[in-house]
Amino acid sequence: MKTLYVTDLDGTLLSRESRLTEETVEKLNLLLNQGLAFTYATARSIMSAGPITQKLHLTLPVITYNGTYVVDPITKETIFSSAFTGEELEFLIGLMEEFQLSPIVYSYIEGTERVSWLKGTENEGLSYYLSNRKRDPRMRGVSSKSALYEGDIFHFTCIGEQEELSPFYERIKEENCCQSVFQQELYREEYWCELMPKDATKASAILKLKEQLGYEKVVVFGDAKNDIPMFFAADEAYAVENAVPELKEAADGVIPSNEKNGVVEWLLSYGQLIAE
Repeated sequence: MKTLYVTDLDGTLLSRESRLTEETVEKLNLLLNQGLAFTYATARSIMSAGPITQKLHLTLPVITYNGTYVVDPITKETIFSSAFTGEELEFLIGLMEEFQLSPIVYSYIEGTERVSWLKGTENEGLSYYLSNRKRDPRMRGVSSKSALYEGDIFHFTCIGEQEELSPFYERIKEENCCQSVFQQELYREEYWCELMPKDATKASAILKLKEQLGYEKVVVFGDAKNDIPMFFAADEAYAVENAVPELKEAADGVIPSNEKNGVVEWLLSYGQLIAE
């Protein structure tokens, strides 16, 4: 059966240091060179995920921003994408104002991807996020709310304490106005609430790839709450040992952790590796 294998990156394929080990690269490239139909689905952008995965011999489209964008890993061209409507944007911005949240705003401004935040609103979590992206050309600190919401917006991230963000997330769920993910940041204390267009999920992007590329079966790997939809959409789903309990409950099996190279070892031992 022609099978597509899809993995999450952070906490699943990547090590705790958010990188691919030499062992992972060597073993995975061996499988890719043999014909393994393999790609990733991540909350990262292609600008962030691309450098980390550049040593892999990937040829299939990759899924970024939790399914908002599907991108060619070689040319970096967008294959398909999702977007907020004007009405959705107006409502979400108003709701964030109501809860006194200042989001990170992901948008395209004059054809260039930018990640904007309002200067002077940096909390500990946002400061940490920014400190790890000092060389990222997308980053854009602005001094007004009008500048913050410029361009074609496709993603919001609010970073803060659980008690601060939880009521906002519950309101988002109640309104059913977009896709949302609320979870604790990997290896950190703060929480992230991410907002995406309604049709933007890892699951929907995977199913589109499955249909367009002619695969009969999908096997996925993950560790976090935002992987749950793709677990339900897949034919088989495996959680790494370090995954959250909710994902393990949705999985067909639990494999060794990301620190033990669980995904690649599973592929080597149990997967039907060569596409028919």
